[in-house]
Amino acid sequence: MHQHMQVPPLEGRGRCNYVNLPVINGDRLKTAKSLVDKAIKEKKVFSVQGPYPVIRAGLRARGWVERRLPRPSVPRPRRHDLETEATDEGDSSDDDDFGEEVERDDEADDLYDLMSRLVRNETAYFYWTTRRDSVDCRSLRKDQMTNHYAKAGSFTTKVGLCMSLRNLQWFDAADPDTFFPRCYRLGAEDDKHAFIEDFRRTACTSLLMYVLEKYAGDSEWERTREVHDAKSHGLSKPRKQHAKQRVGSSIIDNALHVCEEYLNSLEHCDIDMTLETTPTLSEQQWKVFLQNYYLVIHKGLTIEGCEDYVERCKCMLEQMRCFCPQMETDGLCNIWIIKPGAKSRGRGIMCMNKLDEIMSLVDADHGIMNDSKWVVQKYLERPLLVHDTKFDVRQWFLVTDWNPLTVWFYRECYLRFSTQPYSTHTLDSSVHLCNNSIQKHFQPSPDRNPSLPAECMWSCSQFRSWLAASGRDDLWEGVVVPGMQKAVIQTLLTAQDSVEPRKASFELYGADFMLGRDLRPWLLEINASPTMAPSTGVTARLCPAVQEDTLRVVLDRQCDRNTHTGGFQLIYKQAAVEIPQYVGVNLLVEGTSIRRPRAPVYKPLIQSHPDPLSKSSSHRSSLISSHCISGKENQSEKAKKAWTTLSSRKVTLEKSLIFQPKLRKRPHRLVLPSTCCVLPNPAELHPQKLSLTHTQPDHPPTNRTRSKLPSLYHPTPSLDVINLRPRQAFPSGRYKHEMHTVNISYPVLRMQKYLSLNHRRAMDTFTEREGPKSS
Repeated sequence: MHQHMQVPPLEGRGRCNYVNLPVINGDRLKTAKSLVDKAIKEKKVFSVQGPYPVIRAGLRARGWVERRLPRPSVPRPRRHDLETEATDEGDSSDDDDFGEEVERDDEADDLYDLMSRLVRNETAYFYWTTRRDSVDCRSLRKDQMTNHYAKAGSFTTKVGLCMSLRNLQWFDAADPDTFFPRCYRLGAEDDKHAFIEDFRRTACTSLLMYVLEKYAGDSEWERTREVHDAKSHGLSKPRKQHAKQRVGSSIIDNALHVCEEYLNSLEHCDIDMTLETTPTLSEQQWKVFLQNYYLVIHKGLTIEGCEDYVERCKCMLEQMRCFCPQMETDGLCNIWIIKPGAKSRGRGIMCMNKLDEIMSLVDADHGIMNDSKWVVQKYLERPLLVHDTKFDVRQWFLVTDWNPLTVWFYRECYLRFSTQPYSTHTLDSSVHLCNNSIQKHFQPSPDRNPSLPAECMWSCSQFRSWLAASGRDDLWEGVVVPGMQKAVIQTLLTAQDSVEPRKASFELYGADFMLGRDLRPWLLEINASPTMAPSTGVTARLCPAVQEDTLRVVLDRQCDRNTHTGGFQLIYKQAAVEIPQYVGVNLLVEGTSIRRPRAPVYKPLIQSHPDPLSKSSSHRSSLISSHCISGKENQSEKAKKAWTTLSSRKVTLEKSLIFQPKLRKRPHRLVLPSTCCVLPNPAELHPQKLSLTHTQPDHPPTNRTRSKLPSLYHPTPSLDVINLRPRQAFPSGRYKHEMHTVNISYPVLRMQKYLSLNHRRAMDTFTEREGPKSS
């Protein structure tokens, strides 16, 4: 027996933990370096987030090297919280496997891991992620590719899809009610009132259809109810108790009247009605009507004398079908489906057929009113059934560009079946929801047709074989496929202005459809990041194929435009549209900045006559030479007459003269017109010089210097109001000059009055000194 002795650690040294590193083969390292160098040179470094072994294998086969993304250190959110956090916009995504902990290392050796270590500091040029917010599209370079578009929630969320398709009339001459069930937002007040009106109107049409089918020889309603009663224990006795009760025929009259008023409103016959007009039925009458409707439809009560209304009901329904394309799928039970706005895989979905229950749900949950992310949609009560079982269709399509819009449609799809036989007499999710994530929790019904698959999935080829057995194989290529393609294109057109059109991006979507009895497809929702989990034999074959074909379209086709694209076919390519100079509401205004306006130059109000003086000083003649013509007697005579005429009038400047301070930043040279007067010498306008020849005023004149004189560039914040009055004491025609100073607060330059005043002062000064020249 061996004894294990514990050796104490050496003093002064810490205990060390050694990591056993793997031995790296030299040849393997050389091969990895050569492959990495080639990939870096060709910009073939990719990053994948999530369990996508097909994408990894396809990229590696094309010479790409993976740069592994760091694994999140925070704990993963719970399963039912993953959807709201899937993207920054809360769009729908039905990928069942969000975490990477379920991924199995499929490499046979450590070569790929070694290559990933060598490119850990390199730039990735291809991103494939499950979550849109994992990569910021706005920070990527033009040569970096990613599998998501920013702001695609306008059609990948239930609320966004509901709102986008309402704008279809602006993009295409089509009616969304022909391929998308009526949908309303419970959180919006206007949508809530519109839903209440739609629920009541649908109850009226359903009642008319009930009368027509019950008494026109169509026993489908009674047959399905009897089958349901036979399978559901304890429900037949209550119906027998109500068998003798009857509902009055007034319920049919009210239904006919409501439908008639609706048709009149569509043809604008109610345009002259006022707001005070009494509605067809009051709130209390509507409450009684719906209670009787529930008794007839859900409890089996009969209506008195309804046989007499068969023809009127038939005629009214024919008129309503012209305006209501969904009447054939509305059914009789008036079932509506309530969906959370940002969840998928059937989580949180409820089916209800009573208005008070739906409104109580809205009133109880304040979150519905706050975020407006819950929608209520009309349930398709009469879908196409395969062996009395409901199903829906998952169809893939790929968008490689938004400007121009380029859409690729996948040729293959698959069907998802319910585990229980279809019936509108029950609202259980196992009957009405076909999502594989929900149906996998239920056991197939013992009454289920054995021809249906145990995995609850069919490929489209299997469905076409079933159609061929009933002689309707041509309807797949003639009705189903064109209808799905048209619905996808029209939906994308309505959302084109909301999605950011990045050239190096692409995205794979999964659309869910239901087929009516006439095989017309009805769009239910569009999912981002559709599931690629091989949960059944059908998805194990189709999901890897669609991933590989996606790489062919987005990678191989860039090198060779004629390359094979697998199952994808190009169904729509829009003409290129010029990108506007703005994104969203951020507008760009083009123009020049507003400059400070220059002072306007006006012509003087009083046209001055030329001076008659021919003999004057050289300085004065230089100022007024443009207005003096010496040696002509006729001009002096005209000047005398002008002064004589002026002396007999009273001239008063009633308006104040206002000057603007000088702006030293950018002086402007004034260009005076030829008809304007000449500026006098500022030195001769000094108040002290004027006082030598004039009588002193009552108040002393203001002491000014030359710099303080008003001029074009040195205006003063005060003004002189000058009154020219005839002076009787001076026979020579001289005038008394009176000056009054008025302070102003907001000076503005009025050049025409200032120039006229200066000219008058010059003339007055000249007259006082020289006197009027005699002829």
